[in-house]
Amino acid sequence: MANPAYVLGHSPFELERLARQDRLIGPTTRAYFRAAGIAPGMRVLDVGSGTGAVAFLAADLVGPSGEVIGADVAPAAIAAAREAATARGVAQVSFRQGDPAEMSFERPFDAIVGRYVLLFQADASAMLGRLAGHLRPGGVIVFHEPDWSFVRSDPVAPTYDRCCRWIVETFDRAGTSVNTSSRLRRAFVVAGLPPPTMQMRTIIGDAVSAAEWLRALAELAIVLLPAMEQQGVATAAEVGSDTLVDRVLQDVAAGGIVIGRAEIGAWARI
Repeated sequence: MANPAYVLGHSPFELERLARQDRLIGPTTRAYFRAAGIAPGMRVLDVGSGTGAVAFLAADLVGPSGEVIGADVAPAAIAAAREAATARGVAQVSFRQGDPAEMSFERPFDAIVGRYVLLFQADASAMLGRLAGHLRPGGVIVFHEPDWSFVRSDPVAPTYDRCCRWIVETFDRAGTSVNTSSRLRRAFVVAGLPPPTMQMRTIIGDAVSAAEWLRALAELAIVLLPAMEQQGVATAAEVGSDTLVDRVLQDVAAGGIVIGRAEIGAWARI
């Protein structure tokens, strides 16, 4: 079964957006990795490494005595990650192009990590099962995935709610389910892994306290615009990319609060 279409692409704007997104969700990823047991000296495989944000986060946790290998199928992402690694001078991080579930490595890993990866898999359990083959006995596998089940505004902020609907519908039509909380446990168990420990965090706030999330939401809608138009979800005129960030912020600033995308962490030790 083919994987869902990856509708985010790898444009320069998208690679920049991913870096900004890491400032928003990076602390949550770090908390999940710590809770899962990522510690100094570990050898870690980062799945779907993208521009390397998660690999660098893992490198901070394993320290100079550890090692992190990031893998991604996209050449543009790997090039950006390698450039960032050189700029950071992080000697314990390297990147390889390819599907980590299908790749061979010199020796097993203490941990396998990933963020926003399983939702793009047609069969997440099959991928988890193959990845688990790279772990040493006692190793841990941990993923951070999104869930849009809980997004809403109160009282209704129309632009905010429309952005959320556009994003969810675009992913759905591309075959990507963005409501992963219920699917994650099943994916681990079907893969033959122990039932995972799971945690959830989300953002709740107004136009000031949730401003970073509101900007991230608008930027995600902008990145998805070509897919939205192709799928008949929304037009460029409806989205209004040039002013969307300001309109979302102004909409919420009129009063009330928003609840953002949930961030789900799931991990298991084999």
